[in-house]
Amino acid sequence: MDESGADSGSVATPVQQRAHEAWRIYQHYLDKTTPHANYRWIGTLVVALIYCLRVYYIQGFYIIAYGLGIYLLNLLIGFLSPLVDPEAGGVSDGPTLPTRGSDEFKPFIRRLPEFKFWYSMTKAFCIAFLMTFFSVFDVPVFWPILLCYWIVLFVLTMRRQIAHMIKYKYIPFSFGKQKYGGRSSSGSRAD
Repeated sequence: MDESGADSGSVATPVQQRAHEAWRIYQHYLDKTTPHANYRWIGTLVVALIYCLRVYYIQGFYIIAYGLGIYLLNLLIGFLSPLVDPEAGGVSDGPTLPTRGSDEFKPFIRRLPEFKFWYSMTKAFCIAFLMTFFSVFDVPVFWPILLCYWIVLFVLTMRRQIAHMIKYKYIPFSFGKQKYGGRSSSGSRAD
């Protein structure tokens, strides 16, 4: 302890204080975007379009685009997968998906929530965009082979994921699901 009574190990430097304050402001604005899903996704599409235009204009950085594509495919699989995988049969740590009509309804809980999916995707596009400014990342490759390989990987992965959805009878989206209405408040019950 110093003479002021404060523990000198817990006193942050001015740089640390400013960095912490900047992080708090960033987190505040990030938290404010949470309920505005449509605007968040529009912003991400704009960032993705800017990145794609940059790669097209430069005619390079295809290995970065391939890596980005693999990362986005991994995020998509997490977004489409349930939190508790029904294939892990003996696991009873959480809710399981209903497999028969007599089973109790349990809502679909994603392994990767929508906000984290959006946030990770947006960060990935921003990082990939920044990487296009450094020539060390511009590895010369024959891009059509990378594109074909990524398409094959995407098709095989999505085929496996769709087969998993069909086998365990879950839909990771809310459209097309049956809506249940509550009792009407009109009070017109026949006795």
